[in-house]
Amino acid sequence: MNFLTKKHLSRRTVLRGAGSVLALPLLDAMIPAGVALAQTAATPKPRFVGCFVPHGMAPGYWVPDKEGALDATLPFNWKALEPFRDQTVILSGLHSRSAEPPPGATGADHWVAAAFMCANKPRKTAGADVYAGTTIDQIIAQKIGRENLMPSMQLAVEDPGANSSNCGEGYSCTYTNTISWSSPTDPLPMELNPQVVFERMFGDGGTVEVRARRRKRDGSILDSLSGSLSRLRNESSAPDRMRIDTYTENVREIERRLQIAMKASTVAPTDMSVPVGVPQTFDEHIKLQFDLLALAFQADITRVGTLLFARDLTGRTYPECEAPTVGFHGGSHHGEDPRRIAELSKINQYHVKMLAHLIANLAKTQDGDGTLLDHSLVLYGSNMGNSNQHVHYDVPHVLVGGLNGKLKGGRHIAYPSKQVPTGNLLLTLLDRYDIHQESIGDSTGRLENL
Repeated sequence: MNFLTKKHLSRRTVLRGAGSVLALPLLDAMIPAGVALAQTAATPKPRFVGCFVPHGMAPGYWVPDKEGALDATLPFNWKALEPFRDQTVILSGLHSRSAEPPPGATGADHWVAAAFMCANKPRKTAGADVYAGTTIDQIIAQKIGRENLMPSMQLAVEDPGANSSNCGEGYSCTYTNTISWSSPTDPLPMELNPQVVFERMFGDGGTVEVRARRRKRDGSILDSLSGSLSRLRNESSAPDRMRIDTYTENVREIERRLQIAMKASTVAPTDMSVPVGVPQTFDEHIKLQFDLLALAFQADITRVGTLLFARDLTGRTYPECEAPTVGFHGGSHHGEDPRRIAELSKINQYHVKMLAHLIANLAKTQDGDGTLLDHSLVLYGSNMGNSNQHVHYDVPHVLVGGLNGKLKGGRHIAYPSKQVPTGNLLLTLLDRYDIHQESIGDSTGRLENL
């Protein structure tokens, strides 16, 4: 591709090399001279991230003491979000009715993560006739993701076949394995392997054998594009050169970490459930998945992403947290013992710390007239409140980001317990993306004050 000084670049500009394609971040050169940003195709695009965590949160550790403006010091579980307090909204009192069994049925407590972003009670079935609801990430992707290489990204950090429960109570494992549904009958798989995600973002495809050879080569995709990148830098303004350098450094760092993960995995037995390219620790795995998502936002490869932190009933421990030997599900059944509740809170805080890793990435990445965080909305929550009692009211939710000025942060909004379904939150969030529906799932109206 040739680059001419002072020529306008398309927002869809990519560099191509041998077997590789590299999308570019938003550059000043993509904005015509003398034209206001809001009048161009470079107008900051909205993004959406949805993250689900099972097993609720430790009671007494996440609800702010008062409604209204957030204090400088956030509740224990949310500590990692303090640097982003001004763009954070904590919601308390919501009722996840869709996680409760349908009338006349039993079970559902641990089997319906699929309801998190559609607020519809999944059909109780262990067969192929699964039925939930179209989730808001896919509704949003249908509106803002059509022109992207990947309309949406679905990520996970726990293998459905490893270290997690066999599904039961008459519910299909599908309901626990994905939180993203393109229609009530079409669940989307969550991708566990960062190597696969990276190749979908930057590779030209090919057979399994071709991709395997590409993984083994020592060179970076950036090396095959060095000539084009050099010309682009030479013909760019100083701010654009800085953006290009930062972006390519991010790509190289992720490639380096993927290479380390691949080499560590190749010594595993062929029948091991962990695929090639998957980091051995949760900490590195989830950070890498979030870094790939942030990179995809930066390059406008996608504008919508979801991540499933864990499957219900997981016995996973988190060595990097302050309760390193406590299994997540076992710890959630704390028996109302203050010591065990404190242990669960440490797992909760660690999960939020991982979320903050993504938030920090978005906050430091320039995107047009602001940052990626300014133009994004991140939804994080659970479908349980006090998991020891298996209750689905007073469930924890937090929103982070500016969404192009459509969300006012720095607040705690408390709703009356058991009266406001989570469907009202989903319906209100769709409004923020200029998607106006009469209802979604169990919604009874819009949220007040949001």
